[in-house]
Parts: sequence; structure tokens; C-alpha cells
Amino acid sequence: MMKQIIALDPKTYQRHLIHGKDRTWIETNCYADVLIELLHALDYEPIAALPFTLAIDFEGDQWTFFKFPLPDLYDLYGLDVQELAIWKPLITHIEEQVELGRPVLVELDSFYLPDTAGTAYKLAHVKSTVAIVEIDVEKRHLGYFHGQGYYNLNGDDFLNVFRLAGEPDPAMLPPYVEFVKRRQHGPLAADALLSGSLKLLRKQLELLPEQNPFVKFKPRFEQDLQWLMNEPLETFHQYSFATLRQFGACYELAHTYLLWLQQQGENGLEDALAGIQELSNGAKTYQFQLARAMNRKKPLDLAPLDTMAQHWERAMTGLKQRYL
Repeated sequence: MMKQIIALDPKTYQRHLIHGKDRTWIETNCYADVLIELLHALDYEPIAALPFTLAIDFEGDQWTFFKFPLPDLYDLYGLDVQELAIWKPLITHIEEQVELGRPVLVELDSFYLPDTAGTAYKLAHVKSTVAIVEIDVEKRHLGYFHGQGYYNLNGDDFLNVFRLAGEPDPAMLPPYVEFVKRRQHGPLAADALLSGSLKLLRKQLELLPEQNPFVKFKPRFEQDLQWLMNEPLETFHQYSFATLRQFGACYELAHTYLLWLQQQGENGLEDALAGIQELSNGAKTYQFQLARAMNRKKPLDLAPLDTMAQHWERAMTGLKQRYL
């Protein structure tokens, strides 16, 4: 029997503008992307919850893997995200939670997710978070958010993604799973949503890195270049995802957030908007330059990181002066 929270058709589903074709970074990371689309499908505005994108940092060997803080989702939308303990077959838990009207966030293997065709589907075993809102165990059918949109999978992919086709492997640990409860007070609306979002913004500005993250990143990046130049293309993709792509995609979301504030009537954001956009665009350009340098085994100019540090300093100083 079909269990369904939202009736959606992958062929007609309209993605949120964050996943539009005009974006510099079409994808961010699996957890952020899936929540953006889930909030959008629930008719909530995910942009209001993006203040956290301003406070990312260089963490020593990677940039912050940015994720929506769960308390923010509760404060703005009345969504209570809780970990789901797996003590029965995973499929049983998912079916029950969806029947209760609770989307299930679960890590699945992209090798069996047909929406990743050309990248991971039938090619590579890659862990990725999806949000399940529709399931029919008897018909081997799943409806889920992943990455930029909403998708279905069926048949053998259903059996394989939940490891139902063969004998259970005791060495295979259950994935990390969360469920999303919708509280009665529901989402904030209009002026209350803006006020709530600004409260989160002030909190995140108080959590900004104490040291300019680009100043910290530059010497480590220079050090990493020494071994990157002898690594294959796959290493480039892994390294870029943890560094240039992480902060580039995150700052594009931050730019989207500041634009939204401006549309809500907030003023004095022009300098911060320009600076943060430079960070996002600069990361994209520098990613291409790194790929070419690795391919040609030639040195890479580090000056763009100094420019990024200046953009970050001006943007964050302006926002702190405006809101703190």
C-alpha cells in the first residue's frame, strides 16, 4: 500500500530557484540541497533559514560542511528533526514514519539512485542523503528528494538501495537516519518570518570566525599544492569538494540570503552583497585554474586568495556594523 506525505510528479516538479540553471553552483551539498527542496515542497521559504552560511570557516584540512542548524528549522518553520533509531529493518521504519506524515532523511548509496546517472548510478558507491516522502513496499516504489529535485525509483533499484535482494550482511552498519515532525504552531509568516530570520542572522554574525578564514586557508593550500600536482583527477574532485566548492557554494547561498533580505526592505547591504558574490565567483574561477595547473603540472598563483580575504573582511565587517 502506498504511503505518501506529498503527492508529486518528478516530471512536473518545479525546483526552488536556488537550484535554477542560472546558478554559479547548481549543487551545494547533499544535506543542504535536500532540505532546500523539502522546505520548498512543504511551501516554506528556505532562504529565510540561510544565515548559517555566513559563519563557515576553514577547519584545518577542509572548509565547514555547512548544514541547516536544526533549531533554526524549528524556530522558523516548526519542524522538529530527530534522529531515528534503527532497531528493525530500515524499510519498516521508513514506511511507518512516512505513514505518520514525517519525511525521512536517510543516507543511501548513490550507486542505486537513478537520478545520479552519469556520475554515480551504477558507477560508484557514494553516500548521499535523501528525503523520502513516498513509499510503496509491495510495488517496490520510492519517492524522494535528492540534490536539486524530486525523483522516483522502482524495481531492482528499490531492492538494492535497501539491501533487500540478498542475505543481510552483519558487517553492514545501518545508515544515519532522521525524521521530520511538523509541530502544530507551524511556520512563521510575512513580518514574523523576517524578524525570526534577522534574529538568526545576528546569532550567526556573533559566530563568525575569529580569524579571517582565507588567511588561514592560504598557507595550507600552498602546502597541499605540493602533493596535489602529482595526484589524479579524482583527487582533484575530492579536494575541491572539501575546499573550493564548499565555500564557493556556501557563499552563493549567503548572497541569495542577503538578496532576499534586500527584497524584504533591508537596506545598506550593497557592499556585503558585492563582496560575497566575489567569493562565490572567485571560488569557481580558482577551481578551474587549479584543475589546469594540476593537468599541466605548473605553479598556481596564490594571489586570488589574498583578494578573497579582503572581500571577506569587508563584507563581514559591514554586516556586523549593520546588525550587531
